[in-house]
Amino acid sequence: MSRFLSRDKLEGFEKYKYNSVDTSILSNYVMHPFWNWCVKFCPVWVAPNLLTFTGFLLTVLNFLLFSYYDYGFHALTEENITNDHIPSWVWAITAINLFVAYTLDGIDGKQARRTGTSGPLGELFDHGLDSYSAVLIPTCLYSIFGRDELSPLRYFFVIWNIFINFYLTHWEKYNTGVMFLPWGYDFTMIGSCILLLVTSVIGPRAWHVTLPGGFTPGFLFELVLYFSAMLTSQTVILWNIYKSYRDGTGKMRPFLEAVRPLIPLAVFFALSTIWAVFSPTDIINRGPRLFYVLTGTIFSNINCRLIVSQMSNTRCEAFNGLLVPYAGVLALVLFRRVSPMTELLLLAGLCAASSVAHIYYGTKVVQEMCEHFNIACFRIKPKVK
Repeated sequence: MSRFLSRDKLEGFEKYKYNSVDTSILSNYVMHPFWNWCVKFCPVWVAPNLLTFTGFLLTVLNFLLFSYYDYGFHALTEENITNDHIPSWVWAITAINLFVAYTLDGIDGKQARRTGTSGPLGELFDHGLDSYSAVLIPTCLYSIFGRDELSPLRYFFVIWNIFINFYLTHWEKYNTGVMFLPWGYDFTMIGSCILLLVTSVIGPRAWHVTLPGGFTPGFLFELVLYFSAMLTSQTVILWNIYKSYRDGTGKMRPFLEAVRPLIPLAVFFALSTIWAVFSPTDIINRGPRLFYVLTGTIFSNINCRLIVSQMSNTRCEAFNGLLVPYAGVLALVLFRRVSPMTELLLLAGLCAASSVAHIYYGTKVVQEMCEHFNIACFRIKPKVK
């Protein structure tokens, strides 16, 4: 089988040095002191990547719980008004799981420095799994509001808003060489934990009320996500890139090279939007969870390839192979006018195939990194004297 990491990428990883700026008040004055306290209780033999992966598995567990109790996001629709279907303990457990996952994500780097195992693999592993969680966590939150508050199509664009913010942060580093950690991440994670925990106490029906002005909590949730993205993330990212060119502190790539990473994301956004909006059998309403997972999987693959290029200081790929079968299925659906069941089966098959391909890609990249640096992913090798 061919390798995913070429020689120039591996050599780039050898020269990589982590460089980040974190100006978040919540992160610096609340979370980091808390994480510094937490990491003291972590045994020194525990590998940092094991912490990262455990936190990711907790988000997967949350996703599976909601998939069981509210697969189609119907639990809070009018026809189920007498039965919420989602037990209160599910909201509480998912809140705890999410906070533990967030904490493990915060202490894995500290554990790496504590054990002398810091390296590019840890950051690649961390951000790669985070890119997959970018669909798992928002999909769980959708069950709080459900279809009556936000249609599956509207929530599709909410999730894409999260994807774009996540991707632009790494695109920013691709051009500036610095990871400017966004303020919104910490506030969003803590806010999500509180939202889930409060829901376990007061019940999800409490969020389905009409506020002054005719607004609903679901609409405000949607609005806050869009505006906070524009004000605290997207404008800041563009400013930081502009400043790096003005001051000559960034990679100083020509314009076409600087925007090259945006090509596969823009193509995928266009394809997925066309399918969601123009599906002849309204697939986004009939299989929203599958559609979200498929979208999140391909997004994660595109993002992981950007992270590899960004960290190894190599040219980013302008094409992603997973878009070929995606475009093929989309063309079949739009021009052959398939039956509703056939379109749903095509969606499920594409989701399964893309998931296998992405997991294979991630596994192989980690294996190649471990082989090159003579390290283990989930255990700390004893140092040779």
